[in-house]
Amino acid sequence: MAEVLTQLRKVVGDPNVLSGDAVHADYTHDEAMTARPVTPLAVVLPASTAEVSEILRVASENHLPVVVRGSGTGLSGGCLPVADGIVLGFDRMRAIREIDTENQLAVVEPGVTLAELDAALAPLGLIYPVSPGEQSASLGGNVATNAGGMRAVRYGVTRHHVLGLEVVLADGTVLRTGGKFVKSSSGYDLTQLLIGSEGTLAVTTEIIVKVQPRQAQAATLLAPFATLAEVARAVPHIVRSGVEPSILEYIDVLAMAGITASAGLDLGVPDEIKAGTLAYLVVVLEGMRADRVDEDAEELAGLLAKLGALDVFVLPSGAGAQLIAAREKAFFVSKAAGADDIVDAVIPRAGIPDYLARVAELAGRHGALVTGCGHVGDGNVHLSVFQPDDDSRHALLEAIFETALAAGGAISGEHGIGTEKLSYFLDTQDAVNLDLMRSIKKVFDPLGILGPDRLLSRAASRR
Repeated sequence: MAEVLTQLRKVVGDPNVLSGDAVHADYTHDEAMTARPVTPLAVVLPASTAEVSEILRVASENHLPVVVRGSGTGLSGGCLPVADGIVLGFDRMRAIREIDTENQLAVVEPGVTLAELDAALAPLGLIYPVSPGEQSASLGGNVATNAGGMRAVRYGVTRHHVLGLEVVLADGTVLRTGGKFVKSSSGYDLTQLLIGSEGTLAVTTEIIVKVQPRQAQAATLLAPFATLAEVARAVPHIVRSGVEPSILEYIDVLAMAGITASAGLDLGVPDEIKAGTLAYLVVVLEGMRADRVDEDAEELAGLLAKLGALDVFVLPSGAGAQLIAAREKAFFVSKAAGADDIVDAVIPRAGIPDYLARVAELAGRHGALVTGCGHVGDGNVHLSVFQPDDDSRHALLEAIFETALAAGGAISGEHGIGTEKLSYFLDTQDAVNLDLMRSIKKVFDPLGILGPDRLLSRAASRR
């Protein structure tokens, strides 16, 4: 291995190959609650596609496992190192190569964060609307997991905004997919295949994303409801109304108490309303003109009242922005409160009331507390699970995932499978699907060096 490290240092320079005590603890884990940190053989930090290509050529020749890392904000162990492999980190590949205002697109390196891209786009009146809740997340990581977030109800998820990729295959071959065009009927869509593949097929080195005009006006509505089922039943009516929300979130009363307390936020809801509330619906409307946003807010407030809301509050702009920022930090609030895991199952939104009722029954049966909030507009439910006993929690999660699948959903809507949801994924997927995915993996990565022990391999299973 000493010779391998020497080869890697020749590619990227001595300071950019970290090994032993030089590997900072941040590189040994992501934000997955159940993952144990692992120190890799080395962390290698390339500065260009050419260097990534050489790194993978060395790794391939030496059968060296490679785990790709962006900002390390993932929640599924996707960038968890392996002890005998390298972490390929994108700390030095954070350039915004181009912002094309005529074609409304940006070309970025994989280490660029959402915050960095937003800062570059804002002065131009543009926005990249995918917002998975952590602005320090990298675009490369978002591509790996097909990240979504609160704005998906209006804008979609990562795959709806990526036009093309530059990637490096396991043997060092550089490949381009897609381009600066918005549609194609020219063979297999490799761009879409690579999005969501969690670093198991290729290493992304450049991303072309669509951007769009930034909406100048916004209104945030907060509607308390007596039951979560009423919140869920209101959603189809809102979607059918023609008022197109940018954000449509549910937050149960425990989660709301946690995030507002953490943010020091008082939303002005009277105590008598709070006393009868079990869940809140948060709706954000956006537009270019204040009068139209105000009209839509008034129309929506009337609709929410008819749908059973205990009251409807149009929050002051500052409070609305603070609430959304607090909601984006819900994971860290749950973590600080002692949550043992986070679930992000997704189901057809009409099935949410029955699904959440079933989850409540399962939590009681397994002696757990489960609280939640989520993107109710697209059926993506986020649940914080408080059950410290590993066996009891495993049984509960298995039942929760099976319930989601029975409702026509999937076990992860945006966090990905990584290492930490691997056993549940493999045990619930159709064998034909898994065989086909493994065949694709073998074509892209014959030696299996990219993202080992995650997504398709049983090796990392905790079962």
